[in-house]
Amino acid sequence: MKTISLLLASALISLGTFAQETSDTKVTVGGAEMSSHKNLVSNIMESKDHTKLVSAIKSAGLVTTLQGPGPYTVFAPTNEAFMKIGATPSKATLTKVLKYHVIDGKWDSNDIMAGINGNNGTLSVKTMQGGTLKFSMSGDNLIVTDENGMTATVTTKDIYQSNGITHVVDTVLMPYDSKKTVASMQ
Repeated sequence: MKTISLLLASALISLGTFAQETSDTKVTVGGAEMSSHKNLVSNIMESKDHTKLVSAIKSAGLVTTLQGPGPYTVFAPTNEAFMKIGATPSKATLTKVLKYHVIDGKWDSNDIMAGINGNNGTLSVKTMQGGTLKFSMSGDNLIVTDENGMTATVTTKDIYQSNGITHVVDTVLMPYDSKKTVASMQ
């Protein structure tokens, strides 16, 4: 009887966790309500604050990848973030820069903060591009640092989607070799 009770309790906990990750939490980004039933690309296309990111994803040929099963964690720079870099990089550089914003797996803010707390205040994670992003906290803010030492603040966290999670950031992050290429275009 104890075994059946434990199995039922375990199943209920699992269902609760599943329901939390797949429910439509009301998160609005760029004036559009995001849905956990849509994929990363479908949701971000609705945001008026991410038109430059959507254009970049299309130009770099990453739509199919980011619509795939994943799961992926995407750090989505806003239009303002793209305005900071000014020049539009070549397709090859753009692809590297965008893949640098993607991590395999579902990393919500609790996972990232647990990693930060378990690693003396910083967490380093490999990106789809092959580079590394470092995470830390500054007060209540989750900070992402690229390989050049530039920082981005997560302004909206934990946007659950059918194939991953998105966090909105205020800066375009650059892998080490791409900063020089973009800077030379300005």
